[in-house]
Amino acid sequence: MKARERLVAELRMRIPEISPKEALALQARGATLIDVRESDEIAQGTAPGALALGRGFLELRIEEAVPDLGRAIVAMCGTGLRSLFAAENLTRLGYESVYSMAGGFARWKVDGLPVEVPFALGGPARERYARHLMMPEVGEAGQTKLLRSKVLLVGAGGLGSPAAYYLTAAGVGTLGLVDHDVVERSNLQRQILHTDARVGTSKVASARQTLEALNPTVKIVGYETRLSSANIEQVLAGYDVVVDGSDNFPTRYLVNDACVKMGVPNVHGAVYRFEGQVSVFWPARPQRSGPCYRCLFPEPPSPEDAPSCAEVGVLGVLPGVIGLLQATETIKLLLGIGDPLVGRMLYYDALRGSFSELALERDPACRYCGDGRSFPGYIDYERFCARPAE
Repeated sequence: MKARERLVAELRMRIPEISPKEALALQARGATLIDVRESDEIAQGTAPGALALGRGFLELRIEEAVPDLGRAIVAMCGTGLRSLFAAENLTRLGYESVYSMAGGFARWKVDGLPVEVPFALGGPARERYARHLMMPEVGEAGQTKLLRSKVLLVGAGGLGSPAAYYLTAAGVGTLGLVDHDVVERSNLQRQILHTDARVGTSKVASARQTLEALNPTVKIVGYETRLSSANIEQVLAGYDVVVDGSDNFPTRYLVNDACVKMGVPNVHGAVYRFEGQVSVFWPARPQRSGPCYRCLFPEPPSPEDAPSCAEVGVLGVLPGVIGLLQATETIKLLLGIGDPLVGRMLYYDALRGSFSELALERDPACRYCGDGRSFPGYIDYERFCARPAE
């Protein structure tokens, strides 16, 4: 017997093999199905819900993809041989319940089981996102998630400009932009989406021109309107994440309340003179949920207690720092990686050059996200007029 045949025979004595139908049933009960074929093979079709990790990177990526060593894993390849070697290595890594799918994807198709043709990145996309593709935490699967995601950005001003730039560069599939204002020359000190030649034009139109020049594959959806209780849900519908770059309290509360009701994560940012803050408000998060904006500030302050940036000024580069942090948190949420700022607020002091972190607790008595509370409705805080964007 040849050495390879002998090794395969030994593996079959140690690694339990199951049929594709048994693998499908095990997947339905919570097992993870891992396709260890090469990307060009997977592009022709795979089992729905299978993780495409690839044999070459399996050991590097598996712990991030399946952190629970007790979770059942079914390895799948083309014919059932490579999956045996993959299953053997997964067992060595400490996974307690590992199977190899006999006959591989070839038998899966013969058995008439469902087939999913994954989204494939073309040559230009692979070139554009090459630095993402080489990162195990992103890779082709993560980039595909970004390309299929939809992010709504409220405000195309100081915070929205850097956030929009980098979300577009990262390949977010659809970027919605909400802003009813026009470009003013005083905006240009910090609102880097716009140019001097576009003074007097709508911010949404100006932002679209800039972003489409950067990445024409991203779909830019413009909303040249002021958000209100009458349109907030219609605008937010279908988006995965909302990035709040607004500069006024009526909009912040409206966005918060809609996100709470619709279960959408709200990436909050705010700046004041030399100070900025970032957090993710997401009470509906399945695990380790956090507060909403109203848990911290149940009602808006009086206008005299909350002067706008137009009244007290803001360091031009500060919104860039905070907006980039908002974009970072958004990408983490879309990819499902890292530890987002849920239940935490990151505070930046530009004069001291320091970051500090504050722990935030959800208020169980909050009128909007409190335990057992029904949604009380929207409030249009008319007494706070919208002020010029940061």
